[in-house]
Amino acid sequence: MPDAKPKDVDYFLKSDGLDSQREKEIGQHIGYRYDVNLLPDYNLITPFLKKYMETMGWQDLNWLEDVHLGYEEGRPAVFDRNINGWVIVPDEMTLPDNQQERDMIARELLIKFQMSRDHPLVELKEAYQT
Repeated sequence: MPDAKPKDVDYFLKSDGLDSQREKEIGQHIGYRYDVNLLPDYNLITPFLKKYMETMGWQDLNWLEDVHLGYEEGRPAVFDRNINGWVIVPDEMTLPDNQQERDMIARELLIKFQMSRDHPLVELKEAYQT
């Protein structure tokens, strides 16, 4: 947890800004912890995510709030913490200009990948299932 005391206005310019243990482990700043504007805009939720939330009986996407569309080697991608790697967005997919809409698509892609037979954890389960 970051310090409760105010920081120097140039804190993020003078440091790496990695305050929490998790930020240090992944090597990046978790912005939504400090900026409420990074939380999902539920007005932009995709039909898949809406149905997913209804099916799960959830009121929000709290475990997906910090999932954002990023870039890996110059290609749009979403980070999957379960495999500690990037999932590249298919080339044929057209992405909107709005970052909030892009983040909703990233959340959808992440869930679909984690549920797919192509996810590496499926192979592990099959190999070690007793």
